[in-house]
Parts: sequence; structure tokens; C-alpha cells
Amino acid sequence: MRILLLGGTGQVGWELQRSLAPLGEVTALSRHGGEGLCGDLSQPEALAATVRRLAPDVIVNAAAYTAVDQAETEPERAEAINATAPAVLAAEARALGAWLVHYSTDYVFDGSGQRPWTEADAAAPINVYGRTKWEGEEAIRQSGCRHLIFRTSWVYAARGGNFIRTMLRLAKEREALTVVDDQYGAPTGAELIADVTALALRQCVERGGDGGLFHLAAGGETTWHGFARRVIARARVAGWPVCVADEAITSVTSEAFPTAAQRPYNSRLNTERLRATFGLHLPDWTVGVDRALDEILACDGPRGGG
Repeated sequence: MRILLLGGTGQVGWELQRSLAPLGEVTALSRHGGEGLCGDLSQPEALAATVRRLAPDVIVNAAAYTAVDQAETEPERAEAINATAPAVLAAEARALGAWLVHYSTDYVFDGSGQRPWTEADAAAPINVYGRTKWEGEEAIRQSGCRHLIFRTSWVYAARGGNFIRTMLRLAKEREALTVVDDQYGAPTGAELIADVTALALRQCVERGGDGGLFHLAAGGETTWHGFARRVIARARVAGWPVCVADEAITSVTSEAFPTAAQRPYNSRLNTERLRATFGLHLPDWTVGVDRALDEILACDGPRGGG
């Protein structure tokens, strides 16, 4: 199986290089491409030419425009990368008879209520990022190509910039922290996303099914405040130089941190369809967070850079 992976150096893309390797020959491209190949989703014609040249059996798109606040002032660029490029990839996949794997987000919903969102719930994005990701999904579905779309949320990894590393840095620098406590979701590791992708993709290819849309998130739920407390408590036990006391990690509402793009309060995703279709168990969010923390702390050490 020939696999083209786009966004290969991102948090999810890096893990996909590992998880997809046993399935076939993986060509991983970053935005900068290489050897005459284009991995830049803002260049649709060059991207299409790269797909035709490689003629993969599977295209995995782990690249996206993810600067949520910046998208409010750069809607055209967000649209090009999150909507136009997936449409191009879908058209090329259909022409080749290839599978397309694509990642989306809970931001396609408005974040209302408390019930976990299902795949059947109507989309109602509340910011540019969410709207463009929804448009990308729709383009793939309407193309008629064989596809897997995974909606996920609150992604982190042991490498790259993310919430875990930000909390480790702040906990070392400050004696008090305020963290939002009215947004709910499940922190989901890039490692879990990559492993589920490989398992699901293999089943789809072997069964010859049509794939479809699935919600992919770790089990359980928490808030950003709960996430932060978990990270800092474990770092303290591991000997990380933590200045902030547990009681000094204060919970606040979203209004305390105004942003250009509105954030959803409810990022819970119902993963029943994914688990039932592929026979998978999705571990509690704490399992992946603890493992990523162990890796970060082991690499950086007590005097590391966070």
C-alpha cells in the first residue's frame, strides 16, 4: 500500500509516520515538500500534481490551518487550507480510487448544551476556523471518494507546542495561575489519534467499506482547569520545579480570557459509533496525558525548558 501523508511534521502527523509504517510505504510531506513534491495546502494545483505523480492508495491529510484566533482576520487563507485543499484531495482520491483520511474538529458545533455531540448532530460553527473545517468535511463527503473523517478535540503530544508544555512552563515561572473552568472536553493525544487511524484504515481497506465520519476522542471529560491541575500535580511529584501551589491554580470563566474567536463551551464528543464500528477501546484522557507527561519530563528533566 502506498500512503501519502500530508502534515507529517505536526503533532498528529509525526505520530502517523510511526503508526502507518506497518501498513505500507509512507511518503510524509511537510508544508515545505521536497524533491519536486508539494505538501503546502495553500497551493492546490501543485498539491494535485503531487498526488497524481505519487498515485497513492491512501492520502492522509494531517495538515490544517489551526490558528483559531488568527483565522478571524485571515478567513481566505483558512478557507484555502481547510476547505479548498481537502476538496482538491478528495477529487484526486476519487480519480485514483484511493482512500482519503482527514481530521476535523468539535469546533464544527456551537458548543451548546452538555450532551456529547454525535455524528448526526447538525453543525453550527461559531468561528471562522470551525466554519472552514466544516466546509472541508462537506467537500469530501460530496466528492464521492472513499474516506474516513475523524473529528477530534483538545489535541496534545509529547512534542511540539501545546497546552501541557504551556502549563509546565507557567508552573515553573509563576506562583499563581488562572485557568478556564467552564469549557468541557477530553484531552486527546496525537498518539491515540494516530493508532486509531491505522487500525480503522486497515479494517476499511480489508473490508472494502465506505468509511465515513467518526468522532475520535479519549474517554472521560474535564475542563481546562482540571487538565492543568492534572499536569502540574504530576509534574510536582516527578520533581519538576513547580512554583505554583495547588490552591493557587484558580478557576475562572471564559470571559476572563477574551479571544478574537469564540470558543465552544461543550467540546464533548460521543465516540460510540467509532468504538462499535472498529471494536476499539478509547482509554480515559488521564492515561494519555500521564504518558505524554512522563515522556516530556524524562526528556527535559527537572531543569528542562518546559
